[in-house]
Amino acid sequence: MDEDGEIVDVSLDYGGEEDRSRSTRIRHPLATFFHLFFRVSAIIIYLCCDWFSRSFVVSFVTVICLLSCDFWSVKNVTGRLLVGLRWWNQIDEDGRSHWVFEAKKIRDGSGTEAEAQIFWLGLIICPLIWTAFFFTTLFSFKIKWLALVVAGICLQAANLYGYLRCKAGEQEKVPKSASQYLGQQFIQKPDIIFGIL
Repeated sequence: MDEDGEIVDVSLDYGGEEDRSRSTRIRHPLATFFHLFFRVSAIIIYLCCDWFSRSFVVSFVTVICLLSCDFWSVKNVTGRLLVGLRWWNQIDEDGRSHWVFEAKKIRDGSGTEAEAQIFWLGLIICPLIWTAFFFTTLFSFKIKWLALVVAGICLQAANLYGYLRCKAGEQEKVPKSASQYLGQQFIQKPDIIFGIL
């Protein structure tokens, strides 16, 4: 009844609370933690490397190790658990390289919406941060740090590209266009790019 004494028809949403909590709950807390830990640690160490160590080599190796751990964990663990996507390179019997991009069908055991948001935000924001580092390093003439920043961009962008291809393949299964074919040729034959330079 409302304030005037009239009966109000209210539909009850039984089970809706469980669905909402399921979409916000973190099912893989360890994978979610490591998805962000290595990449955020690499950024923090890069920003504060002068405070931790005066040695360029120690800072460089530490950040590269963190970026490598991030690349491996995102590519091999967190992508599968948090969003059900994976990608890899496969060499066939003829020696040709094939890139495989897979998307798992959504089921109850897969990641939640909260995990997917954390995954995609971390995957998109960190390459942007490394790109900003590239320009600040370039314009501040800290050339020795440029190799580290380029490595950061490459490792972060490779995972981003791979997972975007997985996501695009999940959403539409259409024949390859000419631009996709050319892009694949550049990936399979990088000597084309270096032959021009």
